[in-house]
Amino acid sequence: MLQTEIKQRLQALNPEQLDIQDDSALHQGHAGNTGGGHFTITVKSSLFSGKSQIMRHRMVYQCLHDLMPHRIHALSINALSSDESSD
Repeated sequence: MLQTEIKQRLQALNPEQLDIQDDSALHQGHAGNTGGGHFTITVKSSLFSGKSQIMRHRMVYQCLHDLMPHRIHALSINALSSDESSD
């Protein structure tokens, strides 16, 4: 299952929190979708401390780069450092 693979790969970020939501059903058949999944990821990690959102997103993409765009079509990322709230 793709969600399991995503979770395993993101373990490289030593997440304190990791939530993966599969939004694929909401986007079926839209223009440009080549069949890959749509996911919303919330990941909290001490590795994000002191890093910009751009750098945090790059760290997530680095873990998943070869899954895109064929297995993952779209990815929404909420990347938090340990001292930030997900609310």
